[in-house]
Amino acid sequence: MDIKPIRTERDNEAVLARINELWGAKPGTPEGDEFEILVTLVEAFEEVHYPMPDPIEAIKFCMEQAGLKQEDLIDIIGPRGRVSEIMNRKRDLTLPMIRRLNKELGIPLESLIGEAA
Repeated sequence: MDIKPIRTERDNEAVLARINELWGAKPGTPEGDEFEILVTLVEAFEEVHYPMPDPIEAIKFCMEQAGLKQEDLIDIIGPRGRVSEIMNRKRDLTLPMIRRLNKELGIPLESLIGEAA
């Protein structure tokens, strides 16, 4: 097992290929240990290089792509004041809001449950 830091996208792709080869390795074996270590390295690399947008940025991006305005979120989030509080980060999204944003606008759940900035 020759493990090195992941520094480039090419390194990341090579490690992902190796992870694919090790898929299903039994925990506690040398292959299982290598698998766990490589997964941890990929997660660390991707967290830095491909961070998930915060929920409000994800909503704003979706709105921009769909040509929506804040008032278009009233049926999904609630009254105008609540929409404004959410979009200005003065109030957190609730689980029902997250579900409706996912269902109505197709925003991935992963993007909506992150921490707001």
